[in-house]
Amino acid sequence: MDQQPKKKMRESLTIKTSHVAPPDTNHHGNLFGGKLMSDIDDAASIAAGRFARKPVVTVSTDSVDFFKPIRIGDAVTLEAIVTWSGRTSMEVFVKVVSEHLLTGEKSIAAFSFLTFVALDENGRPTPVPKAVPESEEEHWLNKTAETRAAHRQARKKESKKLADFFSNIQL
Repeated sequence: MDQQPKKKMRESLTIKTSHVAPPDTNHHGNLFGGKLMSDIDDAASIAAGRFARKPVVTVSTDSVDFFKPIRIGDAVTLEAIVTWSGRTSMEVFVKVVSEHLLTGEKSIAAFSFLTFVALDENGRPTPVPKAVPESEEEHWLNKTAETRAAHRQARKKESKKLADFFSNIQL
């Protein structure tokens, strides 16, 4: 019987820090949500690729929860880690932290969960290692992933119904 190889979650850890510059902000001086979402997808894809050591694609952005605006001139740090893996898919958690560089004040600005699939040389889903948690936080993220996966599956079914409904309707 072929057993799924294992890999420690921390081996996927990806940390990216950048300045928030004027072109990245809206008329309120806050980082554009879409820009942050792009950065989240980028960091998450690196984490998933590190974990799988194969090409990966985003299957879904399960959630992006914004807690605090990120202001122009702040530093923004994204920490991404694979929290769970199925046969070919991986859930990635991204924590976004803003830092006021003059005061050193840090705040959690956003959380996000995304799902990625690893691909083989023909562009088809291919197996990934089993995610192994070590720290208390990793165990919590890994354990609670099953609930999030169930929500994802239910949402996917609803989205499929919507796609079928709207396939012949033009708004």
